[in-house]
Amino acid sequence: MSENELGTYLRARREAVKPADVGLPDVARRRTPGLRRSELATLAGVSVEYLARLEQGRDRRPSGQVLAALADALRLSADERVHVRHLAKTAAGDMFPCTAGAPPARSVRPTVRALLDRLEPAPALLVNRLGDVLACTNGYERLAGPLGILDHDEPNLPRYVFTDPRARAAYPDWERIADEHAAVLRMASSFSDPYVLDFLDGLAVSAGTPFTTRLAAPSAPPRRVGVERLVHPEAGELRLEREILDLADADQSLLVYLPVDEATSAALDHLTGRHPGALRAV
Repeated sequence: MSENELGTYLRARREAVKPADVGLPDVARRRTPGLRRSELATLAGVSVEYLARLEQGRDRRPSGQVLAALADALRLSADERVHVRHLAKTAAGDMFPCTAGAPPARSVRPTVRALLDRLEPAPALLVNRLGDVLACTNGYERLAGPLGILDHDEPNLPRYVFTDPRARAAYPDWERIADEHAAVLRMASSFSDPYVLDFLDGLAVSAGTPFTTRLAAPSAPPRRVGVERLVHPEAGELRLEREILDLADADQSLLVYLPVDEATSAALDHLTGRHPGALRAV
């Protein structure tokens, strides 16, 4: 890899974008193919001088917000966003020092697993501070599996909400759900946790403006309880009451969903194969 892989890639992508693709007039007699540096800078909301430093390798530490803005302006695909994020991390030589805070917990205590077993058939899951799904009930698997939430080897709730196109169909109130996930991550970032900040930078590049605008919004406490609506391919629209229980000294939270009405209760019983009334409406 060359010493300026990130800058070379950004310039190549800039030169590959046609002005008409981003709503600019395609005037004749351009010196370079694609977008001018000034045009990309305007679209991304950065200065021409700063963009020049990035392309020339004189600045190797762009923020996640800057990378996200450039990715949006260059119309990068999901795979290209992951690639440019990787190039940025490599260029910056980012490695966490051994004195950094503890990484997000991924192990699950046996007592917590036993608790999840006793919560069956309710949809319930265990997450860490990044929103990684560490364990769940069979009831949650039946609910979330067909929506694509658990598709990845290490499923993550905010990543699904902001980067998976199926999320907007799954959540009729997607805007509010997205606001809530951003609020939780914004609060976590206030502790200057390097693992949280790294996750936020990566999600900013992958998700772009829908995430970065929310992350930059005025601080507000995240909503911990309330009703979530889900549209399930097999069960139709569901209305679920969410409860969040923080586990002491574990850096983990237990999320439990209960049916709000009899229609949702019956639909969950059908999904889990339980007898009617196994999950009563609250």
